[in-house]
Amino acid sequence: MTRLYLIRHAEAEGNLYRIAQGQANSNLTDRGWRQVRALERRFADIPIDAVYASDLYRTCATASAVYKPKGLPLHRERTLREIGLGVWEHRAWGEIYRRWPEEMEHFSRRPDLWRLEGAEDPRAARARVLDTLRRIAAENAGRTVAVFTHGYVLRMTLSYLQGYDLDQIGRTPTGDNTAVSLVEAEGEDLRVVFRDDNSHLKTPEYLAGEREARRANGLEVGLWFAPLDARQQGETVRALAAAIWPGEHLDPLLADAADRETLAGYLREEPVGLVQMEPGSGWVSLLGLLPEHRHRSLGVQLLGQAVQRIREAGGETLRAHNPKSAEARSFCETYGFRLAPDGRTVEKRIAFDPEFVSP
Repeated sequence: MTRLYLIRHAEAEGNLYRIAQGQANSNLTDRGWRQVRALERRFADIPIDAVYASDLYRTCATASAVYKPKGLPLHRERTLREIGLGVWEHRAWGEIYRRWPEEMEHFSRRPDLWRLEGAEDPRAARARVLDTLRRIAAENAGRTVAVFTHGYVLRMTLSYLQGYDLDQIGRTPTGDNTAVSLVEAEGEDLRVVFRDDNSHLKTPEYLAGEREARRANGLEVGLWFAPLDARQQGETVRALAAAIWPGEHLDPLLADAADRETLAGYLREEPVGLVQMEPGSGWVSLLGLLPEHRHRSLGVQLLGQAVQRIREAGGETLRAHNPKSAEARSFCETYGFRLAPDGRTVEKRIAFDPEFVSP
């Protein structure tokens, strides 16, 4: 008998920023790296003979919880990737809900009905993962293997092994980031022993590092974004900025705004936030959310847009003025900004570690 531990990757940027990541690379968050350490503690006394992962960054980084401390090589498998999301890749989930509401409902509850331009067929995605698991089991007969993959394909695969087809997937759970499932393999047969266990995220060691009681689920309705052109800059930016930073003298705040990329964040059809940046330099000049919409996991989605655009422009670090308010400082600390050596700015590294980037 072969034992396969199937593990979802740790929290990645797409999960936090609510951006569809599919088969795109996404870095782990600070919370994600704490989850990696929690996984390492969980598997410290479990013998593992081999480690496999999809070739995407977030799974390879998560797999380091097992292959590094045990001194094992990492086997990268493209066929363990997340389902391909076609035209949804890199888009905010808020935009997806707004533009494709029926397709989103099918994606969540009826994958058998889901059709989208450029996307992978769910049955094909499930079949490639099942074929890969059977091959891994055959290559490691009688051994114990850790396999790192992704939430959507894991849900389809585990549900299928428990007797649910795609039209019934709405009745089945989605495992948390780093949730662990155990499958036993005998020949071509795969049997689920347990699924979606996250007990390693409930230990005192892990909970001691939690700064938030909850983070929004990646499929919850969130913000969608629209760029503001030069004509819109003055009216919309100034109105939002006045509401976000009441009492501030706005002229210095908005100096040279027309020369920067500015996005308004919308909740349904209402503009509720603003992010402004210089992608080439990594400078984030404005980032704010209307007071009545704070503490709802929306502000971090503004940050996600800055991360995505600055990285696409080749940037490896975000920089911003050291915030004045305690609330803004807490936001920066929660989401990975550190005080820069000059003491006047804060910065956040967004570069990928070459170790986890597949050739």
